[in-house]
Parts: sequence; C-alpha cells; structure tokens
Amino acid sequence: MKALKISQIARMLLFYGITRHLPDSTVPCGAIFRTALYHSCRRLLQRCGGDVDIEQGAYIGCARDISVSDHSRIGIRAWIGRGTTIGSRVMMGPEVMIFTSNHRTTRLDVPMSEQGMTEDMPVTIGDDVWIGARAILLPGITINSGSIVGAGAVVTKDVPPGSIVAGNPARVVRYRIAADPKDVEWQSR
Repeated sequence: MKALKISQIARMLLFYGITRHLPDSTVPCGAIFRTALYHSCRRLLQRCGGDVDIEQGAYIGCARDISVSDHSRIGIRAWIGRGTTIGSRVMMGPEVMIFTSNHRTTRLDVPMSEQGMTEDMPVTIGDDVWIGARAILLPGITINSGSIVGAGAVVTKDVPPGSIVAGNPARVVRYRIAADPKDVEWQSR
C-alpha cells in the first residue's frame, strides 16, 4: 500500500475532524453543509461524480478506493467499506453499513480476535438503487441496477436487477412495476 501523502492526510483530517460532524442537509441552511461535505470529501474518493450528497456522520474509510457516481446519496451515519463502487442516482438511507471484509475464524487454536481480517471483497451497487435505513450489505455482493433493498435487510448474496429484497437474510419479495401500466404484474419468487 502506498504511503499517504501529506495532502491526503490533510483532506482526511478536514473531513473526519470537521465537515463529517456538520448538521445534515435537512436542517435550515442545509445546502451549505451539504456543499461543504461534498467538497471536503470529493478529493478523498477514487471517483466522486457531480451532485453527490454525503450526509453528516458518514464513514468512508481511507476512501482512496471508493467510487461514487453522479447524483448519488450516502446517508446519515452510513459506513462504506474499502473498494465499494456506488453507481449513479443511488439513494441510501441512514446508517447503511457496507462491509467488504470480515474477521477470520477458521482456526480453533487461535482466538478469533487474533486471526486478522479476510481480504477485501468489494461491494458493487448499480445505478438507480434505493437502499433503506440500517440495511447491511456483506462482502463481495452486487446490488444490480433498479433494485430496492428494504430497511433493515441483511444482504448476503447478489440482488437481481429491478428486484425488491427484504429480510434477514434478504430475499426477493417481488419485482418492481413495469413502466407501461398495461404491463403491470407483481412477480414474486
């Protein structure tokens, strides 16, 4: 891993020390706080598209390998793991957690707390996705475009395009409505 440059460290200190703690964008004059968060964070990320809303308290790690596309929103107190890719027009509720690694647990002769972490398994979120409050996304999964992840869902495997998933573990509960009203059919698995 390359050593962090002084400028990168300064940007991290600005984001984690000050702007991350500003009020969220829903308060009066919230647009000012939203702009400050965007500008302090955009140079931390590997890629940060236009009109990205990073809310108060969001944790984005070192961020050098996190990518967020245009018009997406990282919710209040969200936790984004290393290597995460977020598509365009993604809505994220408060306290969403995206994990990209886990604790090693395979050895019985060594306490789990001393076994270290697994290698990163990036999470990919497609375009036009809505992730409800307090959803948990586990390492290595893909949330395909047009999908909805229900509040509190624990996503353990890939989510099909245009589906609505909910529960623990998350499962497809139905597919989104077709664009043409005469083609509307609820499908479920």
